[in-house]
Amino acid sequence: MILTNFSAIEIHLAAQEVFKVGNFPVTNALFTGAISLILLLAVFGYVTWMLRRGRYNRFVGLVQWAFEGMLSQIESVIPDKKLARKVAPLALTIFFYVLLSYWMSILPGLDSIKVGEAPLLRSIAADLNFTFAMAIIVLVVVQYFAWKAHGPVGNAKRYLRNPLKDPIGSFEGILEFIGEASRYSALSLRLFGNCFAGEILLLIIAVLTSYLSVAMLPVFMAFELFIGFIQAYVFFILTVIFTSLAVESHGDHADSTHDHSPADAKLAPQHE
Repeated sequence: MILTNFSAIEIHLAAQEVFKVGNFPVTNALFTGAISLILLLAVFGYVTWMLRRGRYNRFVGLVQWAFEGMLSQIESVIPDKKLARKVAPLALTIFFYVLLSYWMSILPGLDSIKVGEAPLLRSIAADLNFTFAMAIIVLVVVQYFAWKAHGPVGNAKRYLRNPLKDPIGSFEGILEFIGEASRYSALSLRLFGNCFAGEILLLIIAVLTSYLSVAMLPVFMAFELFIGFIQAYVFFILTVIFTSLAVESHGDHADSTHDHSPADAKLAPQHE
């Protein structure tokens, strides 16, 4: 779907097909996502290879510092270190892959390389299919850990409570269920919206400034690099927080005198 046509720029909301592998259509977002994945594996493969051989340089130190710092942050949010180590692979993979994928949208000449009418490169983070799929994966993993922590019945009681015995808790359970769905939708839409808007911004600035774009674009590209880091970090930290809240014990759900909201439970004083 073409949203607008500004000068020589055509902006498409949906990712466009660039070629097919058999009967499988490969879109520009999927193609760029595959490149991002290869680069991510190459970076961490290189860092792992260097560390195993006892070699060290500034790049290896930077990656190791970022990895260890974020791992310690996961452990600070999730007190159970065993659980934190189980959540860490997903959370850290999300951060680094979203970061790299977002930054792919800032490549100079992003819209200039075309296959037919479609640009070859488009960040996969600017594709709703990817952001929603990632949110669904996080939702499934969080529910899995909640199931393991509370059991099937205990986890169900987070949302379904007897309205006769606990009417307030029953209402809060419904709100919790709605909030569970809306928070993941908002998470995916936020990432998509920021990345998509960033690509449009860079294209429009390049057209508006013409020959001055050589001086103007680096400023906006640096800003988008920062926004990409923020978006990757938000997805990362919310994955950890959602997991922490889901596995948190809230006592007897049937007793309406207890807190029912996971967020409130952390703030409420504990009484014997």
